[in-house]
Amino acid sequence: MSDNSTQLKKTVTSNGVKLWDETRLAVDAAKSAGERVMSIYNSDFLSERKKDGSEITEADRLSQEAIKSYLQKSGLPMLSEEQEDDMIRLNQERIWIVDPLDGTADFVDRTGEFSVMIALVQESLPVAGVIYRPTTGALFVAQKGQGSYVNDGGSWKKLEVNKISDLAKIRAVMSRHHLTDKERKILDELGVANFIQMGSAGLKAVAIAQGEADLYLTMTDKIKQWDTAAAHCLVAEAGGRITDLLGRGLVYNTEDVYHRNGILISNGFIHSGVVETCRRLKL
Repeated sequence: MSDNSTQLKKTVTSNGVKLWDETRLAVDAAKSAGERVMSIYNSDFLSERKKDGSEITEADRLSQEAIKSYLQKSGLPMLSEEQEDDMIRLNQERIWIVDPLDGTADFVDRTGEFSVMIALVQESLPVAGVIYRPTTGALFVAQKGQGSYVNDGGSWKKLEVNKISDLAKIRAVMSRHHLTDKERKILDELGVANFIQMGSAGLKAVAIAQGEADLYLTMTDKIKQWDTAAAHCLVAEAGGRITDLLGRGLVYNTEDVYHRNGILISNGFIHSGVVETCRRLKL
């Protein structure tokens, strides 16, 4: 791999929380993108279908443009849902991984459950993650070894997962649009009766990092690296875990951008029990 300045830059203080220069850049990019997203959200807009069948709106495109205008200042390549992948990133130790609008279906349905997600990946793992929720202005930031925080109203609050280890007492958060019968069976096998459905993979991870939920899982092989990179850092720094359904760690900046064996996010205390159940069911 080539050297693209692998040392994280000096920290800057943001209302009591020290942010790396790269993280500050990602925060500014996410907020700018959020403004553009809301300009479309508050208007009459149309959605289209991409080749893979997923929806796209002008908000996705404008968010991508805003983020690119900021992140290109870093000189690092970017892997993004709304940008052609030229594979240059594969020769770099550090890259940005971006989802300009996570939860486009919820954007179209006007549920308010969508976000802008930006991650800094170094040597195949996320070291910084930014998730911005435009409808509320809530900003979630995590840095490796520095913890996870939320700024929702001007002050920072440190995030920590719940320490519940009894599967019968946990709260799960599941997909609103893609919950399958097999996933319901897993919850039944685990004895999880309490679950809610929500849009945006990033906001599901946020719920776990904040201690509002303890488990999220999906069996789909359609999840891509930009769906999890920022959330990965946020959950890990809040004390939780994120793996595939077989308990194997997620790796980033690979040629294949899909997570092929589903996703499991938890508070960490129940993780091994969920993995054992998934293995027993031969998922």
